[in-house]
Amino acid sequence: MIFERTSNEILLKISPNIDKFGIQRVIEYIEYLEMTSNSIATQEDADKLADELNENWWNENRGKFL
Repeated sequence: MIFERTSNEILLKISPNIDKFGIQRVIEYIEYLEMTSNSIATQEDADKLADELNENWWNENRGKFL
């Protein structure tokens, strides 16, 4: 693996022998880091939003399961 940092980007070169699933997981995590790098939200904010979304989803889909 080769890791190089420039003023504009970070270059990471890895062996082509790594499976696609593993590479995809790493890419998704890096994308997550990029998207959240400027966020001022706290973990508590994220937990509250997740709870609200889950409650809304359950209210809309409850009839399919009960």
